Amino acid sequence: MKGRVFKSTGSWYSVKVGDTFYNCRLRGKMRLYDEKVTNPVAVGDWVEIQLENDEEGIIQEVVERTNYVIRKSTRKKRHSHILAANIDQAALIITLAFPRTSLGFIDRFLVACESFRIPAILVFNKSDLLDEEALTYFEDLKFDYESIGYKVLLVSAESGDNMDLLEDSLKGKTTLFSGHSGVGKSTMLNLLSPEIEQRVGEVSDAVGKGTHTTTFAEMFEIAKDTYVIDTPGIKELGLWDIGDEELSHYFPEMREFIGECKFNNCTHIHEPGCAFREAMERGEIAPSRYENYLSMLADDDNRR
Repeated sequence: MKGRVFKSTGSWYSVKVGDTFYNCRLRGKMRLYDEKVTNPVAVGDWVEIQLENDEEGIIQEVVERTNYVIRKSTRKKRHSHILAANIDQAALIITLAFPRTSLGFIDRFLVACESFRIPAILVFNKSDLLDEEALTYFEDLKFDYESIGYKVLLVSAESGDNMDLLEDSLKGKTTLFSGHSGVGKSTMLNLLSPEIEQRVGEVSDAVGKGTHTTTFAEMFEIAKDTYVIDTPGIKELGLWDIGDEELSHYFPEMREFIGECKFNNCTHIHEPGCAFREAMERGEIAPSRYENYLSMLADDDNRR
């Protein structure tokens, strides 16, 4: 029987076959297939299962994935963790305050999506908390990211402002929801589909960081043929298996200059005749994006 994984607790998986959910565990040998991945089965996977009774089954095989979003494992060194598989797009939920999402985190997430050509939406939440200065900063960021092809939304899950724009962007697609703890993913899901009833946490006044309310990755059907995958809040996002020589290919603004630099193997760091750096000096490229590119290159764990 073929079904799709809707929830993963690490040891048990909720697999939907037709209109029926089955609690499934992994066939023993499957855990040995790829020793570098902490979760051989991810939410969004299509799997082949064998039923043991009317409610439980065993996952025999994972159907080949069309794509997935992966990051470095925070628990096991030199291991990776798959956030979700077989998705149409990814939505990064961002807050400019309470808590603040760094530009470095945003760009790392976008690179992870670009590596599998997964379209990404940047959803800035908590617009109701932004003052005039913060709104001006948002407009600057919106210009920078829209100019390189990303969709940018400013919403408030608390007041409901512009949530209809987000809902329209999700229709007919499977979307990964990701972001730091406390950015409002659970509140958004509850607003998009009240039947979900995700638990909402508080943000600490002392450190300005959210508490984990989503423990396991889970997929929800919020409308016909419209699915959202909610994931636990991410504190850090380490890139996985992206070499230095290919990193620039995952920056859309850098791809435009492939073949225009003086040297074919230009790293855009120090070489003379670098078309990308010249464009940045002319004000055509956001300096923050270049700084984050250099930061990713300097990440020793990324050099594999």
